[in-house]
Amino acid sequence: MTYQAPSTKETHSIVTIDVSPDRVPRHIGIIMDGNGRWAKQRGLPRLAGHSAGTEKIEEIVQAASDFGVKVLTLYAFSTENWGRPSTEVSGLMRLVAETLNRELEAMKQQGVKFQHSGSLAEIEPDLAQLIRHGVEETKENDKIVLNIAFNYGGRAEIVKAVQEIVAAGISAECITEALIDEHLYTAGLPDPDLIIRTAGEFRLSNFLIWQAAYAEFYSTPIFWPDFTSEHLAAAIRAYAKRERKFGMIK
Repeated sequence: MTYQAPSTKETHSIVTIDVSPDRVPRHIGIIMDGNGRWAKQRGLPRLAGHSAGTEKIEEIVQAASDFGVKVLTLYAFSTENWGRPSTEVSGLMRLVAETLNRELEAMKQQGVKFQHSGSLAEIEPDLAQLIRHGVEETKENDKIVLNIAFNYGGRAEIVKAVQEIVAAGISAECITEALIDEHLYTAGLPDPDLIIRTAGEFRLSNFLIWQAAYAEFYSTPIFWPDFTSEHLAAAIRAYAKRERKFGMIK
């Protein structure tokens, strides 16, 4: 499986993963970290780093699709991120809107199914409607699912699921893992096989904490704006060499 870098990129090299299709993770989650530090190294405002980070999404989605990945979940904005300076938060909201407006037509043409995990209750109405529109416009696509974790928190997601189950009057003895799965934002998606975190950190930061119970974790020191299809390929190669036991002995 190969990936041809887009003509708009500086490099035109072909990236090959050399991994058997049955060893490619079906679902990859990425914690896109390091935008602020990337900007600081260049004497730029933090928002410039976030803007550069949005420019990487198209390349990574295309590469993931070409490598055979079926679901790509990107951690775009956590419930804890509301605690950042208001100027940064408002700038992030604007970037999300700009990116969706810019990329929606391409997603439709390239078979990308756009999904959202998280709460839209706190999001400005116009942006919330834009997200819903993107989901609706691409719902029939089936090449790859791009699941954006936006205003998302793993603990809040589990609380939401439990509240819905209780509200439905389901008795305690009927509550199963499968039932909780049905009430998560990711209902219908396979659990992630691989979680990638950029910028050298080694924590989940409240990302897919239920779904990632047995996911493989891969950390790279590369800041997200510098993350390329080759870095994604390296993560998949590392994943393919691991033996997953799911708590059992093989």
